[in-house]
Amino acid sequence: MRCILCESLSFAHICKSCQKNFLKPQIYKRKIQNTQVISFYKYNDIKNLLHTKHTDAGYYIYNILAKNSFRKFAEEFEFSYPLYSIAIDDNSKSGYSHTAILNNQLKSTNIKPLFNKLQAKNDVSYSGKSKEYRLANPRNFELKNITMQEAILVDDIITTGSTLTQAINALKQKDINTVFCLTLADSSLK
Repeated sequence: MRCILCESLSFAHICKSCQKNFLKPQIYKRKIQNTQVISFYKYNDIKNLLHTKHTDAGYYIYNILAKNSFRKFAEEFEFSYPLYSIAIDDNSKSGYSHTAILNNQLKSTNIKPLFNKLQAKNDVSYSGKSKEYRLANPRNFELKNITMQEAILVDDIITTGSTLTQAINALKQKDINTVFCLTLADSSLK
């Protein structure tokens, strides 16, 4: 197979050289509702890779992105006690869940991923939609069988912050504090 970035022969969809040169994560921070959101990439730098999430190749691309960012973050993350991480709406819609892939890479001494705990009752897609559309069509998140006091929220992209805000509020309704949120990319970064 060929690397989708440089077209060199590779055993992976993105060769090791391109992963090292083009997919080196950075830490970008922004706040929504007084909650820190940590992102690893600027959206424009990896948008073509993110758009693979609805294709068969997306499974492999998201695993590469998650290993280069979420796994490295989890390996270095220290906290006084283990935290749970919850992927936002990690239903498998096209054979896999991109947020579950991200969440799974957080498995470490200090982070314990949980799956299928925060699901949207409204199946609306926010991809490419305006902030007004997002506000007019809430996801209506439902928490399933959760008994904890704190959690980390996981999503792939932060655009307007609407999805994360709704997820934070869903946790807050169950008296669960969102310690921080993790996303692959932030679309507000230029």
